[in-house]
Amino acid sequence: MIDDISKKIIDCLSRDARKSFREVAKEIGTSVTAVINAVKNMESKGVIRGYIPVVDSVSVGYDLSAAVAIRISQGKILEMQKKIAEDPRVFAVYDITGEWDCLVLARFRGRDDLNRFIKKINSLPHIDRTVTHLVLNTVKEERRVFP
Repeated sequence: MIDDISKKIIDCLSRDARKSFREVAKEIGTSVTAVINAVKNMESKGVIRGYIPVVDSVSVGYDLSAAVAIRISQGKILEMQKKIAEDPRVFAVYDITGEWDCLVLARFRGRDDLNRFIKKINSLPHIDRTVTHLVLNTVKEERRVFP
C-alpha cells in the first residue's frame, strides 16, 4: 500500500507525466524533496514502472483492434501466453477464468495484418481454439491508474 502523498503524486503524474517535480510539489502542497524521494521510492518498488507518451494508435497506422479469446492445452498455458506476448502488436495478455484460458488484446494495421496474426496464433502448438472479436468503436481505453 502507498501513502497519501504518493497517491497524490501518482494522480498528478497520471494527468501529465511531463510535469517537473517542482510543479508536482506545488500542486499537491509538499516539498520538492518529498516528491523526489517518494517518486524514487515508488520506482524502486515497481509501483511506477515507467513513463510513456499516450499515443493515438490510429494516427500511427494501427486502425484495427481485436480481442482474441484462446483455449490452450492444459499444462502449457503460461508458456503459450509468454510466446504470444512477444508479438509487438499485442498490448495485453490476460490469464482468465471461464470457458477460455487467455484473452489477448492487440492492434493491427488492417485486416491482412490481423489475418496473419490469427493464423500465426493458431499454428502454435497447444493452441486448441481461438475466437476473435473486432473492436468497432473505442469508448474508453485507459492505461493510467488513479489511486
